[in-house]
Amino acid sequence: MAEKQYDWAKIAKDPRFIELHHKKTAFLFGWWIFSTVYYFLLPIGAAYAPGLFKIKIISVINLGYLFALSQFFVSWALALYYAKVANNDFDRLTKQLVDELQ
Repeated sequence: MAEKQYDWAKIAKDPRFIELHHKKTAFLFGWWIFSTVYYFLLPIGAAYAPGLFKIKIISVINLGYLFALSQFFVSWALALYYAKVANNDFDRLTKQLVDELQ
């Protein structure tokens, strides 16, 4: 089966593609900044505020362990949120663009 050929230069100039690319870039950049800051808070906090990370919460579990564990939950939450936004917004805009190009 032959693949469909698209005029990629025309697609790149299409205002809907530009809008889609802008929305996706803005969304991803914002979450990338949040994720990077959240990730680096663990080693920076452990280095510069060890007393804060040594605070006992439950028995031998301290704030540092809970913060490290929270990174897994935050990562999964961000992934699920991205999947929801991509399925609802980005995929809809992409489908509209592709449907009109066919």
